[in-house]
Order: sequence, then structure tokens, then C-alpha cells
Amino acid sequence: MLKDKKIVLGITGGIAAYKAVEIASRLRQAGAEVHVIMTKEAREFVTELTFREISGNPVASDMWTPVTQWNVAHIALARLADLMLVAPATANIISKAALGIADDMLTTTLLATKAPLFFAPAMNNNMYENPVTQQRIAELRERGCHIIEPASGHLACNVNAVGRLPEPETIVAAIDQFFQGAEMLRGKKVLVTAAGTLEPIDPVRFIGNRSSGRMGYAIAEEAQQRGAEVVLISGPSALKPPSGLQRLVRVETTAQMREAVLSEFPDSDIIIKAAAVADYRPKVVAANKIKKNNAELVLELEKNPDILLELGKLKKSEQILVGFAAETQNLLEYAKTKLEKKNLDFIVANDITKPDAGFNTETNLIKILSRDGRIEEFPLLSKHKLAAIILDRIMMLRQ
Repeated sequence: MLKDKKIVLGITGGIAAYKAVEIASRLRQAGAEVHVIMTKEAREFVTELTFREISGNPVASDMWTPVTQWNVAHIALARLADLMLVAPATANIISKAALGIADDMLTTTLLATKAPLFFAPAMNNNMYENPVTQQRIAELRERGCHIIEPASGHLACNVNAVGRLPEPETIVAAIDQFFQGAEMLRGKKVLVTAAGTLEPIDPVRFIGNRSSGRMGYAIAEEAQQRGAEVVLISGPSALKPPSGLQRLVRVETTAQMREAVLSEFPDSDIIIKAAAVADYRPKVVAANKIKKNNAELVLELEKNPDILLELGKLKKSEQILVGFAAETQNLLEYAKTKLEKKNLDFIVANDITKPDAGFNTETNLIKILSRDGRIEEFPLLSKHKLAAIILDRIMMLRQ
């Protein structure tokens, strides 16, 4: 998948810069056209000559090099790139990229390109785990950038911890997989629901749940990166939609979500119901704010429509329907019942009482239950990684 792909490789001033030589070499051996940008700090570790010989192209490093033809270097590289990779990505470059600082050739090119951006962090473990660094990484992710997670191992500061640049073959494999994935869902429409729904009690109050929408938003982003036409139907959420999303439909109540889903369902190839919809709603919604008094307040609730059950009945044989089961007890029993009753292709189940799993977390701990009885268990992973796993399982169904 890398043949004839134009990869701009950004190298920054970390001790792991020497590994970028092998990254450039492996990319070129795989058929990619490699263009290198080095920061001035990177040149303290490895020479431009090395990368010029390895890549077979001039190395860009200085914003102020005289222009020999009317083709400003950072704009030219930004335009030609099919993908930009920064490896090693220091804490400094990560923060600059997240904040949009453009004070050298590399950061200016990062800001000017519309190509997919990959960052491979490599730094001291304390710097990597610092909340500031983690916040900037999260900001890059929210904007659709790809983070190749650092490995654990022996660091230059003589400790064994997280922060080590992944091996060059791992980084090149991640890029190759991206280009493969970008074609997997080309021409397919993927419908994703996310976040919770709110059911009004009066103009001020509502019944809702703790869902942030992170899982659904991550799935929408992953599906988009695999070439799909993505429609994201979202309940209230503070999250930013994935960059470049084709369509976002915002709703509040379960009834509104049902209407939006049924409108998009007939021509959808893949439907992933990650939203945590409210199962019940107040039978009567007060026209004005209910005033507090000495009496108890009793709310009578009525059932909301079961959107997933309805979709299971409408589902055509060529459509793939995936549901979620967030439970606090009897996880497998409830998930199996839901899988069968609602005619799902598979269900993603998680126990929200587990640490760092469930609603309002960056991570989750899931099991995938398939129609043939298989149960796959996964360790605690980021919701972005789990989104990729879920899409991988969907692709296996389509084979």
C-alpha cells in the first residue's frame, strides 16, 4: 500500500532521531517517496547528509534557505504529502502542533498540510506522563491526528518505562495499515449513534445518563479514516466531531434519535448503535418549571421506543448491525439476550462498574459477543483503539 505514496517525515531533536534513519529506509524500500524535514535540534543527533542519501531527496530544515525556483518549500511539501509522520515526536513538537505554533520548517508544514498527520512520541517517561503532554496529545487526537503509542523499555535516561520510540517496523506497519484501511470502507455508508439522550421533566430539568459520546465519536472517526461516508447522530455531547466528518445530526430525546436513525437507516451499509438512549421518559412534561415545596415529587415514566429492536426487525441481509450493552451485573447473560432478541451481528459488552471503564472515561474494557457464540475479551484499551478493533471485526464479517 505504500508504493508511490508521498511521505513527509519530520524528525525532531530527541535521542531516538537515529531510529528515523531506519524508518526512512523502510518507507523507501516499501516503495514510498520520502521527503525529510529536520528541525535544527534534530541535526545535533543525525546529519542531513544521512537522510539525503537514504531518501534520495533534498532535506528541508531551514525556512530561510534561498528559493531557487518559485515554489516555497513548506507549502510545496504540505501540498505533495499523502501523509506526514513526525518520528520521534518530542513533547515540544507535540505541544507546538496542538497549539498551532509555526516557528520553523516542520511546524509550518504541519500547519499548512491537509494530509493525515501521524505522531510517534518519544521522550522521558515523566515528560510523556505529564498532564500537559497528555492534554496536548488528546487535543491532537480530537483533531483527527494519529498517535502511534510509545513503547515501554530502556530509555536514554537509564530507566525502564514508557516513552520509548516504537521500533521502525512497527511505525511503518501502522502507516501501511492506515493506507489499507483508507480503502476498506470506500463507497460504504456507516451510520453511528453516540452519547446519551435527555428526556425533559420541565423546561429546566431532565432525565439523562452519564454518556460522554467518546466511544461513538471514536468509531465515527475510525470509519471515516477507512474511507466510509459517515453519518454521526449524536445526543448532547461536549466533544468536537471528527475533523472532516461528512454529516453530524444533533438530537436530544430518544424520539428525536429514532426519527433521525430511521431516516438514515434504509441506505446504510453498517449501523453501529453506540448511543446510550434513555429507556424511559416522563409521561407528562410540565410546561413551566416545577416549583419546590414541602411535598414529595412523584414522576410517572413511560417506555421509550426501542430503536435497536426496531432496526433489528427492519435489517436487510446485506446490512451489518452492531449494538452495545453497558451493564452493572450479569454482563454476559444480558448481552447474549440483547444480541439474539435484537437480531444483531455482534454486540459490544462492558461492565461500567470496572475501574476506568464505561461512561466518561478515555478507556474501556469490553467483550465482543458474536452470533456464533464466540466471546472475545480485550484488556483495558483507549476507546480509539477499541474503535479500530470494532471496525476490524465488521470488516471480517464482510469478507
